[in-house]
Amino acid sequence: MAEKSSVFDMIGPVMIGPSSSHTAGVVRIARAAVKLLGGTPDTADITFYNSFARTYEGHGSDRAIIAGLLDFKTDDTRIKDALDIAKTQGLTYHFKSVGNASTMHPNTIKLNIKKGDQSLEVVGESRGGGLINIAEVNGFKADFSANLHTLIITAADVKGSVAFIADVLAHDDCNIATMSVSRKGKNDLAGLVIEMDSGLKDVTLAYLKSLSWVKQIIYIPDIDR
Repeated sequence: MAEKSSVFDMIGPVMIGPSSSHTAGVVRIARAAVKLLGGTPDTADITFYNSFARTYEGHGSDRAIIAGLLDFKTDDTRIKDALDIAKTQGLTYHFKSVGNASTMHPNTIKLNIKKGDQSLEVVGESRGGGLINIAEVNGFKADFSANLHTLIITAADVKGSVAFIADVLAHDDCNIATMSVSRKGKNDLAGLVIEMDSGLKDVTLAYLKSLSWVKQIIYIPDIDR
């Protein structure tokens, strides 16, 4: 995947320390997961991989991930107290570390979160400067930055469906910045992730949800708003 860059890369985020990778990036991964789930989870199983597995407690990534799950922003002074605040908010969590996952980015986190009868698995990577990549959502390749309006569609593997959805978005005057498609197998479920420069109209979302071959749609704006 090509690296995405902006002024944000150079100046970094407004944040609580100690570092953009271990605090700001971690908060943003969790906030992206919260937006995908549709609210703060009741339970969270959190796995830190590679470099994070060795440093998450000392560098405060444990507090940062919980802060993000509570939907705190990167500059929220409550981050340092997030573990205690989680207890008052009814968020139950469990940490796990895996120190040698050679196929994964050095700063990778997997979140398995639940809210009521809704559940979600997200794999995120903290890439420095507060930048993140959401690598997987519910087992589908995702690869989005959460800096743009993002549409995630799970649908039957129907011929011409990708072109059809792109045409629908074009009629809503949405400019597609990135698009990725993955599937479980031939004629099985497919996952489509689209990043857009502008938001979608409610009527467009409703129309896409009404399509018989569309199983699920998740739409999130820029998570920093």
